[in-house]
Amino acid sequence: MKIAQVAPLFESVPPKGYGGTERVVSWLTEELVRQGHEVTLFASGDSETAAELVPVVPEALRLAGRTSDPAALHVMMLGRIAERAGEFDCIHFHVDYLHFPMMRRLEVPHVTTMHGRLDLPELAPLFSEFSDMPVVSISNDQRRPLPHANWQATVYNGMPADLFRFNPHPGDYLAFLGRISPEKGVEAAIDIAVRSGMPLKIAAKVDEVDREYFENRIKPRLSHPLIEFIGEVGGADKERFLAGARALLFPINWPEPFGLVMIEAMACGTPVVAFRRGSVPEVMAEGRSGFIVGGVNEAVAAVSRIGMISRRACREHFEENFTSAAMAAGYLEVYRRLIDERLRPRLAV
Repeated sequence: MKIAQVAPLFESVPPKGYGGTERVVSWLTEELVRQGHEVTLFASGDSETAAELVPVVPEALRLAGRTSDPAALHVMMLGRIAERAGEFDCIHFHVDYLHFPMMRRLEVPHVTTMHGRLDLPELAPLFSEFSDMPVVSISNDQRRPLPHANWQATVYNGMPADLFRFNPHPGDYLAFLGRISPEKGVEAAIDIAVRSGMPLKIAAKVDEVDREYFENRIKPRLSHPLIEFIGEVGGADKERFLAGARALLFPINWPEPFGLVMIEAMACGTPVVAFRRGSVPEVMAEGRSGFIVGGVNEAVAAVSRIGMISRRACREHFEENFTSAAMAAGYLEVYRRLIDERLRPRLAV
């Protein structure tokens, strides 16, 4: 099958540090290539892939520095895709909805994975206008604000089974990995660690939009002897960080569409203590891969019981549900169905 994967240009594929969507695009692309499909990746020029790379910009926009109009560069990418659209059996977009008007007019099977939150007020009229656009969710909970969108499937994110190794012997610290932002719950993570009397290591990036929040709300709390701020980590450093933790804290304060760090932790055998928000009940297996809790008090109690969770069971839950092979199988089913629908003769009315 000839498949185009269209990635955002903000990060490379895979990203050099923090970056969820581009990391998933990389895992999916490489798995499809491994399975023998002919894949073309539209992405930044510093991306690394076994697929054919179409470099839209030389370097990922975040690493290149401030770009005054990133939309212009993404529109340029859409132009290149339109020129080559006839080469592909299916085009898979990961760039939200920017391409909807264009794809309505191109006779090419296509699908869009929605990677972000969908509870923004402007999205309801947009998806009413483009109700014909086939879309995929990364959790069932993600769909709730837009139940009438043209949902094709829910395909959970997956990572290569051998990317992170199982570690049966962790250290004695809790981990927080993500962005420093109010919705990610780093303040709650600090509260949980301090009340549990366990060290907390925070591996996180600080976007400029969250700089004031970090300086005013988080930085003053980093002087506590139990709290260590590491900064942004990636690659082997991320694996060591997660694998060495007694548990990952995931005290989110928003409707998380998926939560990639949960499966990264479980791949290492590290259990997760997560707030019951968004996709958490779908990704987690209560009592098997960790504990799903209602707030800080329950999280502190869960940390005290974390030894009851088998790290081997965490790894098995990952292997059974969240590998890149499972993700690719889900998307291939969607691609084939969309291609079949496009080829099916239409009866004259």
